[in-house]
Amino acid sequence: MLLLRDLWFDDVVGFPTENPAVYELYWSPSQILARAHPNVLRAQAFLMSHWRSADNNALISTSNPLSYADRLRMRAPGDAKFALGPHIDGGSCERWEEDGYGRGAVYDAIMAGNWEKYDPWEASCRLPVKSDLYNGAGGCSMFRMFQAWLAMSEVKGGEGHLMVCPMIKEATAYFLLRPFFSPGRAVDGPAYLQPDHWTLENPTSSLLQGAVPANCQELNPSLHPHLGLEDTMIHIPRVRPGDYVAWHCDTIHAVDKVHRGVSDSSVMYIPACPLTEANAEYLARQREMFAEGLPAPDFPSSNEGESEHRGRLTPEYVMKNISLEAQRAMGLVAFPAEAKGVREQERVVMRRANEILGFA
Repeated sequence: MLLLRDLWFDDVVGFPTENPAVYELYWSPSQILARAHPNVLRAQAFLMSHWRSADNNALISTSNPLSYADRLRMRAPGDAKFALGPHIDGGSCERWEEDGYGRGAVYDAIMAGNWEKYDPWEASCRLPVKSDLYNGAGGCSMFRMFQAWLAMSEVKGGEGHLMVCPMIKEATAYFLLRPFFSPGRAVDGPAYLQPDHWTLENPTSSLLQGAVPANCQELNPSLHPHLGLEDTMIHIPRVRPGDYVAWHCDTIHAVDKVHRGVSDSSVMYIPACPLTEANAEYLARQREMFAEGLPAPDFPSSNEGESEHRGRLTPEYVMKNISLEAQRAMGLVAFPAEAKGVREQERVVMRRANEILGFA
């Protein structure tokens, strides 16, 4: 396996510090070639095609996935340190803020009391969003339609596996409206969840349950009792090496608190990102980090990064050994803005991306 053969893990930063499960690696040969694999790119384009745009002139292309350099996880059997509880990435407080998700009116239907009209698959409203107003560790500057990973080991539920709450629309409406309600007097059992036990908060406070600046949105049974997380968080099916697992960017997800399996639970994080102007701007910065072997822009700098790692792939090698589509995904060559059959809206965003990347 290139990842283990070519890199010195003793020199790699990981967390948790005492027993690392996630490693600060972005440019190992295995990761670069996995992101560039034709099947991964096709899967990403297929997944993103399920999104729609209310604005026919929105500058977005879901048929041109972009490469987002993220880390990898190698969780050992018995591990209980890397225990991610239910959470949603892509910011926390930003979802209530005018300068965050409010820039695109993403959740306006929910805030207006018409949660049924909220469409989690509407893409154009997310283009102006600022999901990382506080420069938090692990924040993401790119619009990821899907978070995803590529399995490197065989894993099933209970073995450090992924859990999700599949009720995207309902769960989103609930946690966004939760700060406006407070429970009455203390009661136990089912009565605590009854509608007549909850009233509009008066006076209102600044408390946003589970949301802290510079962190992801966390959820738990105490702060979000009606979600029934003990029952609604379900394991995804068993995965084998090469399986690609993706979930909507607003999905509540978690991992098993304890890895009770007998072998490692390992994945490469490879999200699905569309071509947009903002994503192209990030890609330009990421391309520079790749050339220098440094951590991707969203992630903490670790001195020389991977610049001195034996076996690191150079841009010259990559240009000769990955497909043209994969080169575009990395920002190494121009997008085919003038190709026949391209929709005008896609043509415009490709032209703009080529300008941003220095190809026009």
